[in-house]
Amino acid sequence: MTATQSRQAARSGDRPDAAGLWAVAEALADAAAEVTLAHFRATSLVTESKAVRFDPVTEADRGAEAAIVEKLRALRPEDAVLGEEHGERAGTSGLTWVIDPIDGTRGFISGTPTWGTLVALADQTGPLLGLIDQPYIGERFMGGLGRADWRGPRGSGPLGVRADRTLPEALLFTTFPEIGDAADRAAFDRVATDARLVRYGMDCYAYALLALGQVDLVIEAGLQPYDIAAPIAVIEAAGGVVTTWEGGPAHGGGRVVAAASEALHQEALARLGAG
Repeated sequence: MTATQSRQAARSGDRPDAAGLWAVAEALADAAAEVTLAHFRATSLVTESKAVRFDPVTEADRGAEAAIVEKLRALRPEDAVLGEEHGERAGTSGLTWVIDPIDGTRGFISGTPTWGTLVALADQTGPLLGLIDQPYIGERFMGGLGRADWRGPRGSGPLGVRADRTLPEALLFTTFPEIGDAADRAAFDRVATDARLVRYGMDCYAYALLALGQVDLVIEAGLQPYDIAAPIAVIEAAGGVVTTWEGGPAHGGGRVVAAASEALHQEALARLGAG
C-alpha cells in the first residue's frame, strides 16, 4: 500500500460525524459564494497588492473569509481556522478548517470563471475532506470522509481520475511561469517537454479537472497550505496522488505535483529531480 493509499484508508468516512462535517463544509462554501458573486465582474471592485510584485487581494477575498469565519463561530466554535487573509485562530478539537476564500484572485479580477473557494478540514496528518467550489459556474467538487463526487448545472456524478497514461499522453496544467524560481521553471520544463499538452493559469480549477478525469497532471510551486489542502482531499478521494516534488506529504504547501496515477506521478518526480 502506498503512502497515499494509507491516507485515503484513514480518511475513508468511518467518522460518525462525517455527514455533519460535510454539512458544515457546504455551508461555508455557500456563505463565501454570497460575497464573491456580489463582487465578481463588478466594475467597482477594489483591488490592492499584498507585495511589491503584484499579488492581488480584493474586498471580496476579505469579505468571503470573514463570512466563513463567522459561520464557523456559530457552527464549530471548537475548531481551529487557518485562512489566507486573516491568518490562524486556535481551537480545542484537534481539527482545523483550512480555507482560501478566492483561490485564483488574478482570474477573479480578470473576470475568468476559473477561480474558486477552497474549504478543507484537517487533523495533524493532513486534510480529511476538501471542497472546491466555483459558484459562478455552479460547480462543486467534494472528496474525503466517504465522498468523491461533483455537482453542477448539468447534473452530478462521481469523481474519478482517468485511466493510466504515460507522460507523452498526458495533459499537464500549471500556473508557471508566474510562480517559482529559475530552477523550479527548469524542472517544470523537463516534464512539460514530454507532455502531450500543457495549459496555464487555471489555479484550483485545474485540480478539480484532474479529479474529474479531464487532465492528468498539475505541477505547482510556492503554494501555501490553504492553496492545496482542499485539492489534496478531492484528488486523493478520486484515486489520484498528490505529493511534494520530493515525494513527501504536500499539505504544508511548497512545490507540489498532483497526478492521476502512481506511475505517472513517478514519471513526473523523476524528471523534476533530474537536474
